[in-house]
Amino acid sequence: MSYSESLSKLLASADASEGCKLAVTSKGRTYVGTMMPHHDFSAPDILVLKLKSGYNIGVRMYGDSEVHVTERPSGRKKGAPPGEPKKGMKKLVLIGTGGTIASYVDYRTGAVQPALSTSEMVNAVPELRDIANIEARVLFSIFSENMNVEHWQTLATAVSEEIDAGADGIIIPHGTDTMGYTAAALSFMLGDVPKPVVLVGAQRSSDRPSSDATGNLMASARFCVDGGRAGVFVVMHDTHGDDSFAVHMGTRVRKMHTSRRDAFRSINAPPVAHIDAEGKIEFSGPGRAVSEGKCVARTGMEKKCVLLQSYPGMDPEIFTQVLLASKGVVIAGSGLGHVNENMIPAIKKAVDSGTVVIITSQCLGGTTNLNVYNTGRDMLSAGAVPVGDMLPETAYVKLMWAIANSADGNGAVEVMKAPLAGETGDRRVA
Repeated sequence: MSYSESLSKLLASADASEGCKLAVTSKGRTYVGTMMPHHDFSAPDILVLKLKSGYNIGVRMYGDSEVHVTERPSGRKKGAPPGEPKKGMKKLVLIGTGGTIASYVDYRTGAVQPALSTSEMVNAVPELRDIANIEARVLFSIFSENMNVEHWQTLATAVSEEIDAGADGIIIPHGTDTMGYTAAALSFMLGDVPKPVVLVGAQRSSDRPSSDATGNLMASARFCVDGGRAGVFVVMHDTHGDDSFAVHMGTRVRKMHTSRRDAFRSINAPPVAHIDAEGKIEFSGPGRAVSEGKCVARTGMEKKCVLLQSYPGMDPEIFTQVLLASKGVVIAGSGLGHVNENMIPAIKKAVDSGTVVIITSQCLGGTTNLNVYNTGRDMLSAGAVPVGDMLPETAYVKLMWAIANSADGNGAVEVMKAPLAGETGDRRVA
């Protein structure tokens, strides 16, 4: 949808275009801001301005409305080239996948644009160069809800390549919605990765005053340089403010709020560490130290797996064929991991046919235990396999990996029971 004829003429007569700073008067009120691009969600008589505060407003324009250009754009300035690596500084590689964090503000128009080149990704937060020598590559530029198994495999391979080429740490800007799934996938695919691999996101886009993008990226870089820990992690804001950041284990983290800056939480385990605004790192316990050596990526994944949530009235007639058609199924049961008793024959039929059926709890906190009630014991007799306090999404990703990297279903079950990347254990946080 484009501007209405009258608004188009008004803008043309004022010689106003995107990126110009305007003084707009409509219905007796004057607004000053940068003219933003018109998009399909705006009505044809709406002019969008970015105010000094950083927020956008839509101004309805009428026949007597006025537009005056007060300042014209000078063109978006390109950031300084990286230059020669600085001696004594570690090398970090940013591997871009997309999401809110992998964007920059086009200062010509004020619009948020995806970073499509390595220089744009690095220049978005030039302060990173004070922490390490930064290189970057854009692997994908997609919304995180569109990530799939092939993306995980490509990403794991890219991480392995960069570490083997000499990177001291990897930072992966990623959309927040499915970041936990990707972190779990990398945790299993990369195994005993010798360097830190940090996924980082942003809850607020970089054109908003409350953006968390820069702080999260800086905390990620500081952890990679000064943390001395190897593994796959997620780094995000730990509070509403900019004073604390949490480092989460890649197999224990979940997004717990749709929009808060501190949306991410470690489940059934404490965060690996906290980082303050000055970069001080406080660890909650011991971990695996960084080391030299190659990074081996085992990227096999069985895609014929499903993740189901048990619910009252779950109809076995609907789900039996799903169970039988899948090589692996994760069911997030209620409470200790239970399903409606009418689902147990379907589970047994699936297990007898070769499907691996894994049980977790939708409660998140606490652990599964199928030995307490008759329903649970019947599920065990049917062949269902509980996996302790493992998150449902982590169990789903691990099952895909376990089946692809095991000789048979029994081997996959043994892999699911064994803690490989801190995904399950006896220690829990209330």
